Amino acid sequence: MYIGLDIGTSSVKAILLGEDQSLIASATAELTVERPHPGWSEQDPDSWWRACETVLDALKAEAPKAMAAVRGIGLSGHMHGATLLDAAGTPLRPCILWNDGRSGKQCSELEAAEPKFLTLGGNRVMPGFTAPKLQWVRENEPEIFARTKMVLLPKDYVRFKLTGEYVGEMSDAAGTLWLDVARRDWSDALLAATGLTRQNMPRLVEGSESSGTLKAELCGRWGFDAAPVVAGGGGDNAASACGVGAVDPGSAFVSLGTSGVLFVTNDRFSPNVDSAVHAFCHAVPDTWHQMGVILSATDSLNWLAKVLKRSPGELTGLVDKVEGPSPVSFMPYLGGERTPHNDVDIRAGFFGISHATDDAELCHAVLDGVAFALKDCLEALSVAGTRIERVLAVGGGSRSTVWLEIIASLLNVPVDVPVDGDFGGSLGAARLGQAAALGTTEGIFSKPALKTSIDPLPALTQRYAEEYERWRKLYPALKQAGF
Repeated sequence: MYIGLDIGTSSVKAILLGEDQSLIASATAELTVERPHPGWSEQDPDSWWRACETVLDALKAEAPKAMAAVRGIGLSGHMHGATLLDAAGTPLRPCILWNDGRSGKQCSELEAAEPKFLTLGGNRVMPGFTAPKLQWVRENEPEIFARTKMVLLPKDYVRFKLTGEYVGEMSDAAGTLWLDVARRDWSDALLAATGLTRQNMPRLVEGSESSGTLKAELCGRWGFDAAPVVAGGGGDNAASACGVGAVDPGSAFVSLGTSGVLFVTNDRFSPNVDSAVHAFCHAVPDTWHQMGVILSATDSLNWLAKVLKRSPGELTGLVDKVEGPSPVSFMPYLGGERTPHNDVDIRAGFFGISHATDDAELCHAVLDGVAFALKDCLEALSVAGTRIERVLAVGGGSRSTVWLEIIASLLNVPVDVPVDGDFGGSLGAARLGQAAALGTTEGIFSKPALKTSIDPLPALTQRYAEEYERWRKLYPALKQAGF
């Protein structure tokens, strides 16, 4: 048996898989995010561990005999979170999360002072990444910075609680901006730019390798008859790619979750910093990936549902068929944007609202706006030399057939829809745990069974291509006007 633990922003999910990767049991525990100041986003690291205890206790209660046979545990987690520990391994402050925007000033200063962030690190210095967060702490909380002995990412703090070891892995480490991504090793120059050294970093393994074994006392608590290995695991998107079998170069998926991701696997490090493409290591050896990332995908739909006092499902039910773009335009920048703008200050907006605008048109506009933002990501990936032939759709938003029809027609690629679209990081994490336990990646990362494939609709493709050219002019116009 194998366990996948996915430390998400809103919840921790655990799944228990059999040797054939069939689902035996699952459990979820909710998390909360604190926003003490505008633009801030923080979480108590020990809340992740308490949630992990809760879900693992639940798995034991549901399937005690299966738990005894667990041989590997894999980890997935939200990326970029700055978890600062003292010499005793105790968190010094709340973790600064991926969607925290406080370090904008530090980003521009770090890019100017150390150009290797763009070459070795392969990514723009954005407030979401870990390095500028540490620079903010260094400048604004010097007493905390002085006591910081170890910097971990969220899932790696959970690993520390499971194994007692400070270990990270390549896909998550690439999102700190301290990694030489091509060499898959920490960069002394990039660490020095934020006042750190290798001694402040965990040792690194590949995501499919063992990072240690579970503590003996925890084996007794959860009924394991032998100490399972704990795999390196992966950042949430790389782990999700392992879950959908996107580990071979050229394989791609689109994720419609809280954020939106257009993900493609590469056989080499392929950055495009000018368009804010994310170029990271994959969670499997000798493999890399690129991502275009938008910050508010289903988050945009959830926001509209809250404002209109409807459920997201009710809203999408109002848009059961589209014959072209909505007459209303929407920019989905509720909390700024990453690809391609790298703009923490831009905000969302509707344009073209009239007396006749109703809930259905607003919902249609949101679906369009997220799809247009994903088209921006596709354009940025194209500039980096990447060609996408088709994508697999995952995440909660993939349940909307209309949304997928819009995306297929706008991106002009077929969208494959799996039988089960819930391929969160937990499945990929469990597969990585299996690979670590068996000592091989062969046959582990299969693609899911498909329910259907949605081809681009020629009539929609033409109309959406025309509307996209108009929509993409909104961002520079708003910036010029000072928004």
